[in-house]
Amino acid sequence: MTTLIAFIIIFGALVFFHEAGHFFFAKRAGILCREFAIGFGPKLISFKKNETQYTIRLLPIGGYVRMAGEDQEMLDLKPGQRVGLVLDKDDKVEKVVINGKERYPNIRLFEVDSADLEHRLVIKGYEEGEEELKTFSVSKEAVLVENQNETQIAPWDRQFASKSLGHRAMTIFAGPMMNFVLAIVIFTVLAAIQGIPVQDPVLGDLTKNGVANASGLHKGDKVISIDGSEISNWDDIVEVIQKHPGEELVFTVERHHKTMDISVTPSIEKDENNKEYGMIGVHSPVEKSPLKIATYGFEQTYHMTIKIFQMLGKLVTGQFSINMLSGPVGIYKSTEDVAQLGIAYLAQWAALLSINLGIMNLLPIPALDGGRLLFFAVEAVRGKPIDRQKEGMVHFIGFALLMLLMIIVTWNDIQRFFL
Repeated sequence: MTTLIAFIIIFGALVFFHEAGHFFFAKRAGILCREFAIGFGPKLISFKKNETQYTIRLLPIGGYVRMAGEDQEMLDLKPGQRVGLVLDKDDKVEKVVINGKERYPNIRLFEVDSADLEHRLVIKGYEEGEEELKTFSVSKEAVLVENQNETQIAPWDRQFASKSLGHRAMTIFAGPMMNFVLAIVIFTVLAAIQGIPVQDPVLGDLTKNGVANASGLHKGDKVISIDGSEISNWDDIVEVIQKHPGEELVFTVERHHKTMDISVTPSIEKDENNKEYGMIGVHSPVEKSPLKIATYGFEQTYHMTIKIFQMLGKLVTGQFSINMLSGPVGIYKSTEDVAQLGIAYLAQWAALLSINLGIMNLLPIPALDGGRLLFFAVEAVRGKPIDRQKEGMVHFIGFALLMLLMIIVTWNDIQRFFL
């Protein structure tokens, strides 16, 4: 249950910040956002505030902000269609009622001759029992009511496609950007609370039930050598311990100006690929310089970003197998392992996942944010956008391939962890 809660919180936070980036810059550009969704599939929770429907959906594989104009607007009124009009105090149409007209006592029954709900915002037609053609102006916030559901119209200036290339690009880029911002914030908060790890070969806090504590090592011990091999920094200590799981090691340490030898046998742990490594339950030494804390989040995010790109390079060159990728099941299992180490490690894991999500979304792959940004780049060079139907088809194919990849990766995760 703890793992499930941790997974839901982490997943929810990553998707929320990502979609909040899209949402904030879309609203800032004046785009009508019809829905802000966490997850896909059937709705679990839904409520409406102002002009946006906020939903949590069943399948935890992402989220989206549905912006007016991204898909073909379906709010058309056909000639000859009989509707009901509800007018505001300025005699502008504020509601167009498709059915259920009896619920509105002041409704004006109307047969549509023509309607433009995007540009001119007018409806022309005939009121019931009259032969004179009338024209009504439509409010920019007017809604169509069908089966008691209200859908706000989207005038052209509220649609995604009407905005400048810069506004559209920023709206799309803002999602991945917020994932990097989230990672920076997490690393900075952790540094402020715990301090910043330093490279001195000195032992920091020891876990209560760890091998180091049981073997007689103390916080503050300076490691001079391990099994005769000289130690110059913290990374040397980590490297030796991880390479010798279950093997007795002799730590030569300096404590209170005295040198002593202590035997330590690292416990045997396994990573997500079932590879063994050693661990003794000791943290690196830390410092709490305000200046370094202020920059630590940026530095860690940068270093993690570089490492992820290096892994992507190995995938492209064939040094990294697709079987080593993880989907939702693999991430859940890793979250379970990390959760056992404590809240600090879980927060670092969340920051790493956030960076990974940001990078993956920036890859120039159709259906992802990076694919859309690539189309914007082509538009900037051509001086005009690519045909929307052709672009939509490319994104659809890309999305289908991504779903296929996710199925393959998820099946690999299930085989690796449960079969």
